[in-house]
Amino acid sequence: MAETTLAELTTLRVGGPAGRLLVAETTEDLVAHVVDAWSDDDWLVVGGGSNLLVADGGFAGTVVVVRTRGVTHEADADGVTVRVAAGEPWDEFVATTVARGWTGLEALSGIPGTVGASPVQNIGAYGVELSDVLTAVEFLDAETGERSWVPAAELALGYRTSTLKHGRRGAVLTVEFRLGTATTEGVPVRYAQLAGSLGVELGTRVAPADVRAEVLRLRASKGMVLDDADPDTWSAGSFFTNPTVSRGFAETMPLDAPRWPAGDDVKLSAAWLIEHAGVHRGYGVPGSSAAISTKHTLALTNRGGATAAQVAELARYVQVTVANRFGVTLVPEPVVVGDLLD
Repeated sequence: MAETTLAELTTLRVGGPAGRLLVAETTEDLVAHVVDAWSDDDWLVVGGGSNLLVADGGFAGTVVVVRTRGVTHEADADGVTVRVAAGEPWDEFVATTVARGWTGLEALSGIPGTVGASPVQNIGAYGVELSDVLTAVEFLDAETGERSWVPAAELALGYRTSTLKHGRRGAVLTVEFRLGTATTEGVPVRYAQLAGSLGVELGTRVAPADVRAEVLRLRASKGMVLDDADPDTWSAGSFFTNPTVSRGFAETMPLDAPRWPAGDDVKLSAAWLIEHAGVHRGYGVPGSSAAISTKHTLALTNRGGATAAQVAELARYVQVTVANRFGVTLVPEPVVVGDLLD
C-alpha cells in the first residue's frame, strides 16, 4: 500500500510522509485519535490542509485527519444557533446556510478548508470575519485532557489569529455560530470591491444568494477557489498577512500605498507591497516549480511538482525583496511544519 504524504492532504500539494496517520470520521473517533496521538512526542491535526506548508521530510509524529460531519441548529425569534462538526468542508457549510436562509456567512463563500479550522485563523474576507458570528467552540484541551465548550470571547480572536493558533493546544471538535434568519436580506455589504461589483452602495443589504455568487466569482478571478485543473489554485491562499505598522511609519510610505485604520496603528496591503517591490504575478525563482500566482500577487503556488523547499525559497525571496524596498517584514499566514522559514 502506497504511503500517504502530507502533499495529498494539503492544497499546496507539498509535504513528505506522516509517521502515523489516523482518520476520524466521527467526533468520538476524533477524541479517541487525538488522545492516542498525545502519546507521541509530536502530533498534528489536519482538516482541509488549506493553510499548511509541510516540509519535504514530512512529519515524524502522528497526523490526525478530521473528516467528521454534521450540522444541527436551533432557531428562535431572533436568529438561529448552529453547531457544526469540525470536519465539515467550509464552503459546503456556507452553501447550506444560504440555502436555508441563514445570514452572516455568505461573504465567506469559497474559502477552502474545514469548519474546525475556521476559528484558528479567524478567517475573513470582504469585510466579514468569523468572529462576527462565532459564539463558541467545543475543544479537547491537550493540557488538561478536558472536553468543554469555550466561548469565543476567550479565544482572543484577531486578524488571522487566535489562541487556537498561538498557545492553546488541542483539537476543535465542534463550532457554534449565531446567524440571522432573514430569507431575502443579508447583512450589510461592508467591502468596497464587493459593493462595486454588486452595483450597490456600501451598507446595502443584498440577498445572501447574490452575495455568495458574486464572492465566488471574485475569488475565482483571483485563483482563490480550488480547481484541480488550475495550478493558480494550488496554494495556501494568501500567503502573507497584511502588515500592521505605526501611523508614523505609514506616513513614510508612498502616497498611493493602500492603508486602513487598525486601532492606533495602520494596516498596509501586502499584495501592493509585493507588486510594487517588483515581484509580479507569475514570477518564479529560476529552476523552481513554485511561483507567484498569475492571478493574485499574494498567492504562492505549486505549478506542478514543486517541493516545500521551493515554496519556502520563493517566500523568503518575497520577504527580503519587500523588506529591502519598503522596510516592512511580511509574516506568513500558513502554519509551517518543519524548518522551512526559520
